[in-house]
Amino acid sequence: MLVSIRHSVMRAPALRVPPARFFSIAYDAEFGSKLFTGAVADKYLKKHGETAELLSDADWTTKKADKVAAAVMDWGRDNGATVFTHWFQPLGASGVRHGMTGQVQNYMFTFGKDGKPNYKFTAEELLKGETDGSSYPNGGIRATHTAGGYTILDPSSPIFMRGDTIHIPTVFISWTGHALDEKTPLLRAEQALNKAALRLLNALHYHVEGVLSNIGLEQEFFLVPRDAYARRLDLQMTGRTILGKNAPRGQEMCDHYFAPLNQHALECIKAIQEEAFMLGIPLRTRHREVAPNQYEMAPFFGTATTQIDQNIMVMQICEEVAARYGLACLFEEKPFADINGSGKHNNWSLGTACGVNLLNAKQVEKASGSTEIFPVLMSAIVSAVDKHGDLMRSSIASPGNDFRLGACEAPPAIISTYLGDSLTNFLDGYRSGKATAYSPPKKMLSSGCDSVVDFEVPAEDRNRTSPFPYGGHRFEFRAVGSSQNPSFVNTVLCTITAEAFEEFAAKIEGGAKPQEVAKEALDKAWKVIYNGNGYDPAWLVEAEKRGLCRIDSGVESINIMSSEKNVALFDKMKVMSKLEVDARRDAGLQHYAGSIEMEALCMVDMVKQQILPALKEAGVATDGVTKALATVEKGLAGVHAESDDLKKATLARTLRLETMIEARAVIDATEAECPAHIWPLATYKELLFLDSNQDASGNTV
Repeated sequence: MLVSIRHSVMRAPALRVPPARFFSIAYDAEFGSKLFTGAVADKYLKKHGETAELLSDADWTTKKADKVAAAVMDWGRDNGATVFTHWFQPLGASGVRHGMTGQVQNYMFTFGKDGKPNYKFTAEELLKGETDGSSYPNGGIRATHTAGGYTILDPSSPIFMRGDTIHIPTVFISWTGHALDEKTPLLRAEQALNKAALRLLNALHYHVEGVLSNIGLEQEFFLVPRDAYARRLDLQMTGRTILGKNAPRGQEMCDHYFAPLNQHALECIKAIQEEAFMLGIPLRTRHREVAPNQYEMAPFFGTATTQIDQNIMVMQICEEVAARYGLACLFEEKPFADINGSGKHNNWSLGTACGVNLLNAKQVEKASGSTEIFPVLMSAIVSAVDKHGDLMRSSIASPGNDFRLGACEAPPAIISTYLGDSLTNFLDGYRSGKATAYSPPKKMLSSGCDSVVDFEVPAEDRNRTSPFPYGGHRFEFRAVGSSQNPSFVNTVLCTITAEAFEEFAAKIEGGAKPQEVAKEALDKAWKVIYNGNGYDPAWLVEAEKRGLCRIDSGVESINIMSSEKNVALFDKMKVMSKLEVDARRDAGLQHYAGSIEMEALCMVDMVKQQILPALKEAGVATDGVTKALATVEKGLAGVHAESDDLKKATLARTLRLETMIEARAVIDATEAECPAHIWPLATYKELLFLDSNQDASGNTV
């Protein structure tokens, strides 16, 4: 019976879908056609006496929201979208909530007495919504008897259309004014950064209209056959395999990275890009990653709030489009054992309102006429990384990242920054009194082939082992998890940078010379600069000697978010109150423990309902499996019995990283003994090798 059921699932017909279109000049006009900005917005706002320029000033929300609402309704009706939703980012959504957003969808019409639809979309409906704030993770800020929550339009991120629904990006706050979402603290942090950066730049005699953070997010993920995915309770419920022995082949030959894309996966990715392009998401890059069936897509840089909104929507599109192509998209950081997991590299820079990249020395010098601004800004950022390494580590804490950080596939759980020898030497000279311009060196390379011209490359190599390397015009926070909402990561980067800028500005305004301020900061923070191999075991010893922040445990990292130092920082910069910080800590601990509870329950069900019956049918001894399962059930009972969030998450971490790993070794060994036609779960071989395991219809063979 087990065999017949297994093969009936395997042979389920794949979904038939048309191939994705190749973009060409004929489709250029469709790029951004579902985004209410630029020419699209201009067309409809002109009908109401306005232009798209109106949207560039947030004051429209208080002065001309009625005109924008009318234009948005006209746009929607012309494109078959007669539904609207406020679209927000609840806490605790990473890795579990489809799309990671909250939304209530409402039609833009009611029926009149004549039975015909009466279309109406008011300014109030555009700007504000009300919902239950107690039914989302909120860390105790809301309760059933104090449940009021409100969604308020965020003018920094454009309105967009998907299908029949107009999506209005919003913040989500409680009746008491506390942030219930990921975005509100980010907007506050951006505000603090702008204020502090303007103050510091003014002190350095460089006057600009505004400063904001720009990011580019490199999103990694796996695409696996959906029929095989359907035979894995763990993948369906938790996004990662709790059990499974390795296939005979993994990534040991380094044969997957940048290889030609699998044709089934390619058609799926092209369809994802097509939909993203319609939404104005410049999802430019696609390629294979290091692990089998692992891919990456990345857009152009953009403002942080918009890029994060777009990243969250891309993740939802990936999951939905993959299903249409007979695939499942996995964003969990470590879905498979013994091959690389996935991350979301957060490339971060600072720009002025007129487009000058403040982390690009030549641009800053040309725009300001000063050689001093770049080293002062860099010194402040290095100082912030040194002072708040614990908070940076907290921002990347997630259940999945506990498997990646320090495992030689992602940076270690030690927060340091790589600057490269040339910038390090320049800053070392600057703190010693030298005052020259920073000119990043270049060098020429020759291929040794007469037909190939010599070419110029940066003098600095790439360091992929650093959690926060400088890359010539931006920092790359490489340790962010693939399933994470990156809002809190960028909230932290903006907040700690704003504090450092404020401290520098206050000293300079008080009469100190900028170079002296930078020297004082660099002398204290110099230990956080490390240009070596972060995977080298000797670095662990060296980092400890330097006194750098190292927190291996995700639970400890989440908990340290609400330390006295961090609460004071967020409060001082007006980003979050103590209540809001504590709420995020509690929601994070609950999310961590809940994720592991689901994994343990999946292991119990898979073993009892599938593996033990199969082993008995095959005549394979089951005593070891039964004993191993008992240890998992005992550990799970202990997690369930604990009520304190921190203690519960700590027990869950031990259950996952010790008890369940030991049990898995026993269970996986029986897979090697059980005949393949009896083993009830999709194997790593079936899940990981689309190139070898799919027929023309996309079925696993």
